[in-house]
Amino acid sequence: MTVTASNTGAARWAAVRPWLGVAARLGLAAVWLIAGGAKVGDLAASGRAVNAYQVMPYDVATVIGAALPFVELALGALLLFGLATRLAAGISATLLVVFVAGIASAWSRGLAIDCGCFGSGGQLAAGQAPSYLPEILRDLGFLALAGFLLIWPRTPVSVDGWLAGPPVEDDDE
Repeated sequence: MTVTASNTGAARWAAVRPWLGVAARLGLAAVWLIAGGAKVGDLAASGRAVNAYQVMPYDVATVIGAALPFVELALGALLLFGLATRLAAGISATLLVVFVAGIASAWSRGLAIDCGCFGSGGQLAAGQAPSYLPEILRDLGFLALAGFLLIWPRTPVSVDGWLAGPPVEDDDE
C-alpha cells in the first residue's frame, strides 16, 4: 500500500478532529455557562436587556429575558458533559443566529445598547458607543463552534461517546 499525501492528511484529520470537537464542545459550554451565570442572578435586568432591542412587546421581552439564562445554563451543562451534543449544538446555532440578527437590527436602527450577552445589558449611557461589530464577530465565532459540533457531535470524554461505544473506522458522523 502506497502512502500518499491525501492518505496522511486524512489520517491526521481523523486523529485531530475528535479533539477539536472536545475543544469546540467545552468552549461553547463555557460561553453558555458564563453567559447564563452572569444573568441568572438578576432576571429583571435580563428582561430589560431583551426589551432594549425593541423588537417585541415589553411583557414578552421580560419573559424571554427571564428564561434565557436558564436555557443558556442548560445548553452549557449538556455541552460540558457531551450529552445530546448535536441537539445542544443545533439550539446553540439557532440562538446565535437570533443574537446576531438582533445585534445587527439594533445597529441598523441606530440603537445605543449593550447586547446583554454576558451581563445585564440594556441602554447605554449618553456618549457611550456600542460595540456591535465585535459582538457580531464574536457570535459568528461561537456559531462556527456550534456548526462544527452539528457536523461532528461525537467527541471523546463525553456521555454521547460513552453511550455510543467505540467509534467505527469510517465515522463520518
